[in-house]
Amino acid sequence: MEIACDESGSEGEKLVGGVTAVFAHAGVSLSEAEASGCVETLREMIKSPALEYKANHLLRTKNRWVLLWFLGPDGPLAGRARVQLVDKRRFLASRVRAEFGSVTGPLELYNDLLRARGPRGNLDPLFPAILRAVAQWGGPVSIVHDQQLSLTDGRIQQLKNLAPWLESLTLVDSQYDARVQVADFLAGIARRVAEEELYGKPDREVIELLMPFVVGPRMWHA
Repeated sequence: MEIACDESGSEGEKLVGGVTAVFAHAGVSLSEAEASGCVETLREMIKSPALEYKANHLLRTKNRWVLLWFLGPDGPLAGRARVQLVDKRRFLASRVRAEFGSVTGPLELYNDLLRARGPRGNLDPLFPAILRAVAQWGGPVSIVHDQQLSLTDGRIQQLKNLAPWLESLTLVDSQYDARVQVADFLAGIARRVAEEELYGKPDREVIELLMPFVVGPRMWHA
């Protein structure tokens, strides 16, 4: 099985005080032809002249009907996609409790401390997300992933050692792989909607459509 993956909200090991509050990682099981057809359909619906579409195109108010189709039971993702959502502050707090037993004081200080004393990349939610993605789909899995500087050859080998079912992890430019573009749409949409809920502005209609894709019993994971 080959899964195309992308993320949204990645800021490496900077888990607090950054631009985004939520990290999202999505995977889709679509053929290249199916993904290309999805992107072309979205282009026909949205009619934007942009060379490469992003999640924000679907999140615009005027394109809400497109968003609802994309996530809905008659859309291209039904039964073919999954997304993980991580509240970065909760993710960091769980690491602090594991290391120190409790959390006292600003999380920013703990963020800097753990980054300084742990192996490089130890706090980056991308790596456990990839491991969970392998486990979620079951059986031998090959992953095609959008390019990430943190996914070095050494890190990819470490992931393979930790996840025997991971047969390969290939980095591609999302601009040239429609499957990764579709994963990017889902990750970006899920992150934005999750952050809005976190800030007290939940979009109930879209959350209801997202929930079948979200891994786990609740919106957040730590």
